[in-house]
Amino acid sequence: MPPTGPRRLSLQEIVDGHRRAAFVGREGELALFRANFEVPPEDPRHRFVFHVRGNAGVGKTSLVREWERAARESGALTAWVDDAAESIPEVLAAVAAQFAGQGHPLKALDRLLTTYRRQLHEAAAPADGEPSPGALAASQAGLMVAGTIPVLGALAGGLDPAAVARGAGGLRAVFGGRARQEEAGLLAEPVRVLTPVFVAELERVADTVPWVTLFLDTYERTAPVLDGWLTGLLTPHRYGNLPANLVLTLAGQRRLDPVGWSGHGRLAADVPLAPFTERESRRLLTDRGVLDETVVREVLRLSGGLPVLVSTLATNPGAFEDANATAVERFLAAESDPGRRAAALACALPRRLDEDLVAVAAPDAGPGLHDWLNELPFVAGRYTGRARYHDVVRAPMLRLERTASPRRWAEAHERLAGAFAARRDRAAEGVAPDRLWTEEPWREAALDALYHRLCAHPRSALPDALRAGIDACGQDPVAARHWARTLAEAGEDADSAVLRDWGRDLLTALTDHGPRVAAALGLLLTRAELTDTDRATALVTRAWDHFRAGAAEAALSDHGRAVAVDPRNARAFQGRAVVLRALGRYEEALADLDRAEEIAPDWAWAVRERGETYRRMGRLEEALAVLDRAHAMDPADAVPLGSRGLVRHRLGRHEEALDDFDRAIALRPEYHWALVRRAQVRSALGDPVGALADLDRAEELAPGRAGTAGERGEVYRAAGRHEEAVAEYGRALALDPAYAWALGSRALAYEQLGRTADALADLDRALEIDPQYAWAREQRDRLTG
Repeated sequence: MPPTGPRRLSLQEIVDGHRRAAFVGREGELALFRANFEVPPEDPRHRFVFHVRGNAGVGKTSLVREWERAARESGALTAWVDDAAESIPEVLAAVAAQFAGQGHPLKALDRLLTTYRRQLHEAAAPADGEPSPGALAASQAGLMVAGTIPVLGALAGGLDPAAVARGAGGLRAVFGGRARQEEAGLLAEPVRVLTPVFVAELERVADTVPWVTLFLDTYERTAPVLDGWLTGLLTPHRYGNLPANLVLTLAGQRRLDPVGWSGHGRLAADVPLAPFTERESRRLLTDRGVLDETVVREVLRLSGGLPVLVSTLATNPGAFEDANATAVERFLAAESDPGRRAAALACALPRRLDEDLVAVAAPDAGPGLHDWLNELPFVAGRYTGRARYHDVVRAPMLRLERTASPRRWAEAHERLAGAFAARRDRAAEGVAPDRLWTEEPWREAALDALYHRLCAHPRSALPDALRAGIDACGQDPVAARHWARTLAEAGEDADSAVLRDWGRDLLTALTDHGPRVAAALGLLLTRAELTDTDRATALVTRAWDHFRAGAAEAALSDHGRAVAVDPRNARAFQGRAVVLRALGRYEEALADLDRAEEIAPDWAWAVRERGETYRRMGRLEEALAVLDRAHAMDPADAVPLGSRGLVRHRLGRHEEALDDFDRAIALRPEYHWALVRRAQVRSALGDPVGALADLDRAEELAPGRAGTAGERGEVYRAAGRHEEAVAEYGRALALDPAYAWALGSRALAYEQLGRTADALADLDRALEIDPQYAWAREQRDRLTG
């Protein structure tokens, strides 16, 4: 076998090498960070947090990137995140992806993030029936429906009499109630649920590497979202124990909040970055071959020591002949070709650059423009497909382009909007319309198209932009924040107060309310000029947000207002039917579904909801017929199959139920609810091996759920493996001490093992938790009779 030659460097590695070679100065800051790896965490001199701060252009990102390289040289596992991640789940996903790329995947966190993304889509899409995390009280019956709703919307129903007799514990037995409550918690409070898993995963990987380092750049933008979370991470016992070999770096323009960080001062090193000293500036100029003292002094005067400007002006020594030259002229003075100068200005317009976008922004430029731009010192992210001008340089270029020729400004943005719209349309191929905002390629292209239309025509493009926001709020709250930031950025760059105000207020509404979008939709409903159709859509979207939060009356009110505004809005009737059904008002729900089907007779979702309603009412044969029709109307929808499977299981038609669950899971391999229900069917058919395999897969998809452990206990008990059943019920109760049904079921296993006293103790405890647990009372009376 011929000897293997040296590994060929990638383009990105070569570019990174050039960047590192060009880095000068900041010796003290580099030494401070490197030395920290030589100090054990137990030493009081060790710092767990570094905060780099300074004005734009002072070189924070460059320094942090050098720190990241130094960390890797010390054997650290590293992750770097900037303001592209606008929520804590996005930050966690970015960290997990980068750790996986270095051979240390955070598997448990990845699984939970996958569940969270799925829930965002399912909860936002009425097509999947009732949102999985619904936590509404069925007031007439006095029962909580939280935990009775399948993952993909197959609604709890068709309860057999024995299950109902077992009260709330019986509901949990049928529907894995604690698991559903945990899922409700994940969507309602993702930070609370995701963060302990993240911390546990950090502890695990920290045992395998010398150091774990996290770098959060552009912190002035993300602090409103991340600040409280980070200080919570550092607070003992809040989310779990952080590994001692974790080092966190923040880089932003402002000081840390003195109130929020007051208790963590001794953990942190404050690293203010001043502009380059004269010595550092001269060193950079010398490295760039700028030796003429007259030019050096002019660079020192004009740059103010900002590294990005020192570097830029160092390449443009001809700029200083004209004392009245603008900053932009000085940036581009090294280029004598007026066409290229104009092209460089035009390429400041897009927020990101690749070769195709360069051709759109500067269609008259000659060949080689893309490569030339990537060599300019103020262009970051070179040859990544996401290159961008530094803000300190881009801002005056945008101002010059906007004021020099408003017509050229508008035409260029229109061309760029068209290019991104074409990308958006290509990215939509094969993606369901109700999932578009959750797909990053589509979302990025759509928001860039929106940004350029707003820059071209701020007022006339605003109504379409606000309509887009209603869709974003309906599909993905994280996408809604990206949308709001796009409005804010377009307002700054187009100098439009209207856009700035909208962007600021919407960002505040979306940031202050976590995953809730009701406040942002309220702004749109009260301040935007919307058509009746748009207003009804916004009301329906807000109604679902209320419903997921357990505010049934607010949800009913918004659905009712939507019906009043647009009497032919089938989604408003369907949504109101779901809320009414959750409250046990079945006949009213059916009346609304009648109206939805009358308006949209070919809409499979409305038909499916009717089947679900019949199932909730215990009208199983009618449910079966309607679910047959729903499946025929949309064979690719897994939900009617899963629902029909449960109905057939309740009717004792286990083989047919198994076939339905098999087909549903084939359509949706991560259909957690169907996996748990199929395990029940397999157990009923005498196949404990298959049932346990399903529960293994369910636990892999959503680890740590009490409901899954309880179902495993049921399988063992049905198979006569009572010791193992007791162990699994115990695991379920460790996860959820208030899991009354697991106590009742464990009592039966104890009875079979001859441990009557333990059985009675479990039944007593179950009745303490749920005094209405009739089945447990019957079992206790039987054992004491």
